[in-house]
Formats: sequence, C-alpha cells, structure tokens
Amino acid sequence: MTRIVVSPLFLIAEMAVRHGAREMISLMAKEQAFHRPGVIAADRHLLLYMNDIAFKGTGNLVAPEEAHVRQLIDFAAAWDQRSPLLIHCWMGVSRSPAAALIAALSLAPDQDEMALAKRLRSASPCATPNARIVEIGDVLLQRKGRLVDAVRAIGRGADADGNAPFVFPVTTEFDG
Repeated sequence: MTRIVVSPLFLIAEMAVRHGAREMISLMAKEQAFHRPGVIAADRHLLLYMNDIAFKGTGNLVAPEEAHVRQLIDFAAAWDQRSPLLIHCWMGVSRSPAAALIAALSLAPDQDEMALAKRLRSASPCATPNARIVEIGDVLLQRKGRLVDAVRAIGRGADADGNAPFVFPVTTEFDG
C-alpha cells in the first residue's frame, strides 16, 4: 500500500529509517534549522518555507501560498511510491497533515474527500490540517470546496504534544 508518514520534526530521522522513506517534504518556518536525515537524498527533499498560519498579513510570518502547494503537488507526482513519502513540519499536526491530504488526493483524484478526511482522522486523532493549505489545495486540485468542507467536518483534532507521528495510506486499496 502506498503510504505517507507524517511526523514532527524531532522524529524525522527515526521515522525515515523505521519506515524506509527515501523522499521527504519539509514544511518549516525559515528560522527553524534542522538536518535532513542521511537516508533522504538531497534531490528527493522538498523544503517549503512557511509558517503555520491560516491567513496573510501576520507580521513577518510567511503564509502558505499557491506556489508552495504547487511545488508540493509536483513533488508528490514525481514520488516513485516504492517507499513511503515522509512529510513533516514542526509538530506534525497542522501543515504536514494538510500536505498529506493534498498529496494523496493529487495522486488518487477519484477519492471521495469526506472518506479521505475521515481516514486522516482515523490515522491521527490529533491532526488539525492547516486551513490555508487545504483551501489552496482544494482550488488547485479543482475540488470545488469539497476538500475544505470535509476537513471542516472532521473538526479540530485532539490536543497534541508533537509526539504523535502517523502513517496515512494514500488510498484504501492495496497495491498489486
């Protein structure tokens, strides 16, 4: 089964090794330093600088933009899917779950958005996908508001301490 591993920053090396990930998307604030795990090749790592905010105009913070989400979709399209894709942000609760939803939907566009959102909630009771990333992804993937509605329907996740990585299957169907 094609899987996405969603992780907080401090567990990325452990999750990459444990799950055999060879490709990674990082959604980080520009000032947050970190080291790419050695098992992830530099050319298979997408680093998107953005803060975990839902709207523009918040001082010096960088809001997620259309260009970020386009890069995410393009990177996911080039993922070879033989090993899991690792997606992380600071806590693994907001930006990275939103990115996982968009990656999964871009790879398997025939999925029902509500079923996808419920699968995310089942995989992570703590996930609260970043609303701005979801909204941009909804537009770029031409979901006509259905992804936004589905994420709103699952609501805010449980409080999290940033220690709850999870595995998110891209679809419910098993590979070959």
